[in-house]
Amino acid sequence: MANTELIALERDERISAAARRLSMSRREFLQFCAALSATLGLPQGADAAVAEAVAVKKRPSVIWLHFQDCTGCTESMLRAEHPTLEKLILDVISLDYHETLFAASGHQVEAARLKAMAENKGQYILVVEGSIPTRDNGIYCKVGGKTAMELTKECAADAAAVIAIGSCASWGGMPSTDPNPTEAKGVAAVLGKPVVTIPGCPPNPYNFLSTVVHFLTFGKLPEVDSLGRPKFAYSRLIHENCERRAHFDAGRFAMQFGDAGHRQGFCLYKLGCKGPETYANCSVIMFGDAGAGTWPVSCGHPCIGCTEQGVGFQKPIHTLAKLKSVEPSAFLPRIVEEKGIGATVGAAALLAAVAGAAAGAGAMTARNLGLSHQAEEAERAKQNKTSSSAEV
Repeated sequence: MANTELIALERDERISAAARRLSMSRREFLQFCAALSATLGLPQGADAAVAEAVAVKKRPSVIWLHFQDCTGCTESMLRAEHPTLEKLILDVISLDYHETLFAASGHQVEAARLKAMAENKGQYILVVEGSIPTRDNGIYCKVGGKTAMELTKECAADAAAVIAIGSCASWGGMPSTDPNPTEAKGVAAVLGKPVVTIPGCPPNPYNFLSTVVHFLTFGKLPEVDSLGRPKFAYSRLIHENCERRAHFDAGRFAMQFGDAGHRQGFCLYKLGCKGPETYANCSVIMFGDAGAGTWPVSCGHPCIGCTEQGVGFQKPIHTLAKLKSVEPSAFLPRIVEEKGIGATVGAAALLAAVAGAAAGAGAMTARNLGLSHQAEEAERAKQNKTSSSAEV
């Protein structure tokens, strides 16, 4: 059933103005807001609230910090298409500090950060990309003369919300793997309090965008799981919605890269796919707005579990995943079934002999049953005759 409130907004001039800013038609803008609402798992009618919030409310100020990372999270944002990054920055959020995307540098950039924090005290969103080194008081990563630890605590003090984007910021990611020489940690560990985490290497840009739009619409961040991940994106196993799941259930697995099963799109579980123990929505919304097949498993590479602490960057790629749902049955067909070659002459002769013996045994049984029946009838007749004589 169509949402009449959302349809009514189509004639609202504020919606038209917002659509023009985002280079969309009114219908496309409303569809975009409806999709965001559905992604967030919001009830019917919430899509109208999302549309109105994006069109009318003041854009939230965003302070984006960079630490120990490869800038992959920012690169992922650069590839967003609905809306494109410049539209996202100029019309959905106000990105007031971002070292990679700023044209300015040095003291000018740091001055912009301090100004944005002062003007939006208690209202800005702090986004942290990259892990934070803590060894030797954090001297292994400094920006503007301050360590990553100092900047994180300083910026988080007056933030309305803190978002750790990417696996590195969420729990330490790649920099925290053994032997972890800088003692890299995630944002929550440094601040000593829970934060919203959007793990992934890189994370999907729409998980970040949906989180910000939820904050913009309702004044609070979406519901999260025990690890701080938004439930709308990280509540289901990748395995549940994987396009190769049917092959898993049928016991059809690729055994090595490039084999017949791999070329035919069989399940990658036995190549080390971590989808059965990884919570994320990669298999549903994919990456890069390039259509079907734009996520690792579809491209032929096993999921490495980058959204799961203790899996991504900890378990070797070839190690089998710990199954958190149904396991393949032992009675499923093998990877390669041997073809039959037909019965040999000896086997056919033996089968014929067995069949003949069975037929002969059946005939004898029938004969014996017939004789037995005749004997019973004769005995019954004899008894009846004796009884009649006695009566006379």
